Amino acid sequence: MSTLQAITLDQVVDTEHYPLSDPGSTDARAVVARARQELAEAGCTVLPDFIRPSLHEVLRQECAAIAPQAYFDVETVNVYNTDVDADLPEDHPGRRTFERGNAFVARDRIPGASLISRLYAHESFQRFVADCFGLPRLHELADPLSGLVLNVVRPGMEHPWHFDTNEYTVSMLTQEAQEGGLFEYCPNIRTAADERFDDVRDVLDGRGTRRPERLPLRPGDLQLFKGRYSLHRVSPVRGGLARHSAIFAYSERPGVVGSVARTRQLFGRVLPEHLAAEGRAVRGDRLLD
Repeated sequence: MSTLQAITLDQVVDTEHYPLSDPGSTDARAVVARARQELAEAGCTVLPDFIRPSLHEVLRQECAAIAPQAYFDVETVNVYNTDVDADLPEDHPGRRTFERGNAFVARDRIPGASLISRLYAHESFQRFVADCFGLPRLHELADPLSGLVLNVVRPGMEHPWHFDTNEYTVSMLTQEAQEGGLFEYCPNIRTAADERFDDVRDVLDGRGTRRPERLPLRPGDLQLFKGRYSLHRVSPVRGGLARHSAIFAYSERPGVVGSVARTRQLFGRVLPEHLAAEGRAVRGDRLLD
């Protein structure tokens, strides 16, 4: 472990409540057990004030400073991020389209000394997140752009209903919107073996018994989420402030690199690593997206 890591972990994380460096302690086991239970029952858990409150403003300022570097594009999308012109049945949820206006700052434009970079690369943090998900270990993405990103949703924009490509999602709000920008989700609406198109369509159409849950999030909270199986969105942002959130992308497998098409969609560019890895992706399920 580097000297930088050893110095910054206790300074950045509230290790009195989240003892990352002592995973065998009674307190650490209790935190992990609660996270696992909530993930199993609701597909989501939130660890409030994971970042020390004294650093919340530093966290906000660091991310706000790089937010203008986000690649911004307005697209017409569906919940599966597939071709909206695909030949699908009329009642298929993939035919419901939305305007997505969120933006991402790529990892290669996030300073390595920033709080989110230090956290993302820290071995104790990675081990803790893996423990919470009940996994033996997690790997940083080998992708030079999408391993760690800052998501920016400007006023008037939203991140509409979608599923995540990764089964495990780790994120942290760094700046709240003035109004709106709420995280809404329908936990475990599908499984690896069943798309449950009827349930997804009912949520998109505002019908049926499944009602989206709203999750209160505050800057510095750590959110662990099974976004592969839970339909979710960030509601439209209003007022004078954009919504910023850091997304820490990990994988159970080493060497993961995003596809050329998806990378270009998110960042407006690709690098040699994406071209070299194209066609070698291994999927863990047969879901639509």
